[in-house]
Amino acid sequence: MRSLIKTAFLSVSVVGAANSLFAQTADGNAGITQATTLIASYFDTGINLMYAIGAVVGLIGAVKVYNKWSHGDHDTGKVAAAWFGACIFLVVVATVIKSFFGVA
Repeated sequence: MRSLIKTAFLSVSVVGAANSLFAQTADGNAGITQATTLIASYFDTGINLMYAIGAVVGLIGAVKVYNKWSHGDHDTGKVAAAWFGACIFLVVVATVIKSFFGVA
C-alpha cells in the first residue's frame, strides 16, 4: 500500500512540475517585450559610458599631444588629428546608435 501511495505522489509531483514548466514558457511575447524594455533601458547608460570613454580618450590624447609639442616633434599635427578623430568617432557612434535603434 505504501508503494502505491509513493508512486501516486511521485506521479502527481511530476505532472505538477511539468505543468508549471510549460506554463512559464506559454507566453513568449511577454518575455520578449520585457527583454526589449530592459535592453532599451540600458541604452542611456551605454551612451553615457561611451561619452565618458570619449572624454578619457580626449584627456589622454591632449596629454600626449602636449608632450610631443613641448618636445618639438614634427608630427604633432598628425597625432592631434588622430586623437581628436577618435573622440569625434566615439561621439558620432553614440549618436548614430541612439538614433538607429530609435531610443531617445
